[in-house]
Amino acid sequence: MFDTGHTAFMLLATSLVMLMTPGLAFFYGGLVGRQNVLSIMIQSFVSMGVTTILWYVCGYSLCFSGGEGGFIGNLDQAFLRGIDPTTPFAGGAIPLLVFVAYQMMFAIITPALITGAFSNRIRFPAYLVFLVMWLLLVYFPFAHMIWGGGLLAKWGVLDYAGGIAVHNIAGMAALASVLFVGKRRVSEKGPHSIPLVALGTGLLWFGWYGFNAGSQLRVDHITALAFLNTDIAASFAAVVWLIIEWSRVRKPRFVGLLTGAVAGLATITPAAGYVSTGTAAAIGIIAGVVCYLAVELKNRLHWDDALDVWGVHGVGGALGIILLGLFGSTAINPAGADGLIHGGGAFFVKQVVAIIGSSLYAFGFTWGMLWLINKFTPVRTTEQMESTLDESLHGEQAYLT
Repeated sequence: MFDTGHTAFMLLATSLVMLMTPGLAFFYGGLVGRQNVLSIMIQSFVSMGVTTILWYVCGYSLCFSGGEGGFIGNLDQAFLRGIDPTTPFAGGAIPLLVFVAYQMMFAIITPALITGAFSNRIRFPAYLVFLVMWLLLVYFPFAHMIWGGGLLAKWGVLDYAGGIAVHNIAGMAALASVLFVGKRRVSEKGPHSIPLVALGTGLLWFGWYGFNAGSQLRVDHITALAFLNTDIAASFAAVVWLIIEWSRVRKPRFVGLLTGAVAGLATITPAAGYVSTGTAAAIGIIAGVVCYLAVELKNRLHWDDALDVWGVHGVGGALGIILLGLFGSTAINPAGADGLIHGGGAFFVKQVVAIIGSSLYAFGFTWGMLWLINKFTPVRTTEQMESTLDESLHGEQAYLT
């Protein structure tokens, strides 16, 4: 009944995307201080549990059931009602359960991305409430509007694997969080374990092949294109970031190389299946420059985005959406659209308007959520808690000596 090749590939892609969340935990864990490793890592891992439960209860249904052309879906498939192992996904090549699982992995990692911005400053109970509210009020609506046949999809906005639905809204939520909670009271000396950062980057880069290539939802030439474009953009962005930082600080910094790679991955994500390999290289170069400058701007404005979530994911996701509107080509993928340089001025405008709208919505709703949560339970840690967050919040330590 089902195509075993497509099904096997999508199960592998789902597993790869799942691996990205632990990878993110290692990436963030290495960047913070020794006393706060567990507090940042648990925020990623707990999303795997909480988001899965919410996805089963109502998340999948709100994203992909009903609501054609609208803001959000309905609850007709809450608790996966009406879906059994033989229910086919559109086209019938794979079981619908595989699609449910694949999209669930996107929902898991998106709020986890935000946590790097407010490192060391958020109490765990407040984060759990934030996680649920943010999924319900921000992620689920955008996943529906873009991938569930909702408003933006009907309008003609394209987002191959999550420039808006993952990276931009997470990055703008991160910025809102940073401005709401304020600066860290206890300064850190920088990454406590660059090898952990490297391990996390490797897992993220590896998982990103499932993130982007898997978004084709089958195996064909576009799958191969998205796979290769992912690597090309990441590589160019990593090297460009390395060169820029090397020229400025006179040393080739490993963390800069790793950060540049993640910026390239985030930026190519919305365009991976819609542009040529040459365009992917150009996107990688642009990402390395623009995201580096965004991080420099953040530093000059004294925004305490601890792990540069806004500059890498927020700016990278927005940049990728805009560059898709510039470089997209139906000659590469007939299911895509022609960008501005190919005569698609209207498509370019739609992409720009969509990224402005998503940025404002994610920022505003995130700020509002934190304000509301703070009325019921304190969001911000105390200065005493901040200095030894792992022990204060969780009664555990990453390192005993």
